[in-house]
Amino acid sequence: MDIDKVIQGRKSVRHFSDKKPNWRDIIECVDATRYAPMAGNSFSLRFIIVDDEKIIQKLAEAAQQPFVGEAKYVVVVCTDPKLTINAYEERGDKYLRQQAGAAIENMLLAIESKNLKTCWVGYFVDSLIKEALKIPTGIEVEGMFPIGIESKKPGSSIRKKNKININNILFFNKWKNKKMKTPRKIDV
Repeated sequence: MDIDKVIQGRKSVRHFSDKKPNWRDIIECVDATRYAPMAGNSFSLRFIIVDDEKIIQKLAEAAQQPFVGEAKYVVVVCTDPKLTINAYEERGDKYLRQQAGAAIENMLLAIESKNLKTCWVGYFVDSLIKEALKIPTGIEVEGMFPIGIESKKPGSSIRKKNKININNILFFNKWKNKKMKTPRKIDV
């Protein structure tokens, strides 16, 4: 699949069909995270793939978002901060968030490339997620990703919003400078 089509085609979906995706595809999507940049090449992320319906319902309740319970799989992304915090001290927390975001984006694009859908769920009660999945103290839950095949029901996906104009977010050489320096002519 063309990378531009994958990036532009990615959207959040909140309704899934009853058809269960191939679990090997889910593992390949998680595998894509290994290619994200990591501070000091220390891979701090951990993943839990959940397919047990009872546990998925607990995750939906912890997120107070019933659509999570429709998914056949939920991937929970965690960070184990010890190595990164030890190596980078106060900046380590920032690096953990940056590398988690980069790795998650790889996973989101891999999910799209497999014609699967998800929605990044960041709102949940951490303690309930940790209890349901027996996640130990010191491990942080970064997000949940219900994964499935998009339902064809009306309203199954979050309508794509108009994307922001690049001219409103891109500056050159300093804040709010909207023009690139014109290269000077070279006399020959």
